[in-house]
Amino acid sequence: MAAKAHREGMEVSIAVSHAVQLARAEAIAAYPITPQTHIVEHLSSMVANGDLEAEFVNVESEHSAMSACIGMSAAGARTYTATSSQGLALMNEILFITSAMRFPIVMTVANRALSGPLSIWNDHSDIMAARDIGWIQVFVENGQEAFDHSIMAFKIAEDYRVILPTIVNMDGFILTHVVEALEMLDQKTVDKFLPEYHPRFSLDPKRPVTMGAFAMPELFTECKMAHQVALTDAHGPILEIWKEWGKLTGRRYKPVETYRTEGAKVIIMMMGSLAQVAEVAVDAMRDQGIPVGLVKIRLWRPFPFAELRAALAGAELVVVCDRALSLGGAAGPVLAEVRSAMYPLAAKPHILGYTVGLGGRDVQPEVFEDLVQLAQAEVKQGPSQEFYIYGVRG
Repeated sequence: MAAKAHREGMEVSIAVSHAVQLARAEAIAAYPITPQTHIVEHLSSMVANGDLEAEFVNVESEHSAMSACIGMSAAGARTYTATSSQGLALMNEILFITSAMRFPIVMTVANRALSGPLSIWNDHSDIMAARDIGWIQVFVENGQEAFDHSIMAFKIAEDYRVILPTIVNMDGFILTHVVEALEMLDQKTVDKFLPEYHPRFSLDPKRPVTMGAFAMPELFTECKMAHQVALTDAHGPILEIWKEWGKLTGRRYKPVETYRTEGAKVIIMMMGSLAQVAEVAVDAMRDQGIPVGLVKIRLWRPFPFAELRAALAGAELVVVCDRALSLGGAAGPVLAEVRSAMYPLAAKPHILGYTVGLGGRDVQPEVFEDLVQLAQAEVKQGPSQEFYIYGVRG
């Protein structure tokens, strides 16, 4: 039976901060950067007002924020932070250390374009530059999903079968600064889902452990392989926890989700909030008798190979829409992953990729209709160029 919830209109960033409060985070270190500032700003107010019993550390940079999070997590605290764009880039060095040392820190990334030129608007270039940091990574489409996954992220990260840091990606401004009607849960319900945190390993003078040890070449590869196995094996526990959340709330999530893919010969594929814009385009093309569907990747790391292959079974053409460039290369990050995942199969569709919405460029439903027509023409005539950025002027 689904838990009782109350509906409330709320800015999505504030909803995420309430999710962190309901998760009973014990330690927060953060530095403000647009467009994630509202999250940690509200959390700092909660701590200052006594609404959240946690330690809030004001730091001088995002590099320091993640370093402080490592220290707090190592001491055994349930730890949270949030960042965006250049802040995530400044954290980069420490992000690899966080996951390699298996600290179950939860972080919200309000996705925003990386400079230059300077842009505060949304695309996925920040997280794609951090694709291989060894964290679990999830993409959400709307405020409700941002709230839900912010709570689930703690349970996933802290599961003894996982013990890995987790990122919840949500599009900057498109989600962070929008007010939505959300189903909020009470503290008792969340406490039932997310038990008190008991770290598997922590710094304690009475039980000494070594953290962050030096590794000679004879051991380094083995350590990285163990990390790879741990991240890959997290797939099962993630699905279990999502299923438990579904029973609790009635809201169910999958690593790869589909929209009107029954009988679809053409599949649009993407991640994030623009997937809901793509749904409008799919409806319009279906009304015209064009067999088009939509596939949305929710779980970015570990990558959902089996679910993706199942979702694309029967498709003749896949139109992958990236929101980041792989500069100097022909394929965007998502396109590269999809092609890699489908390559071993004997029967596979044509897979073409296009880049949309860079730096917050507006993407209307008609864009997806145009891309389907363009992809169909390229299948018949051959690719017109190695890569395609939609909406480039001139």
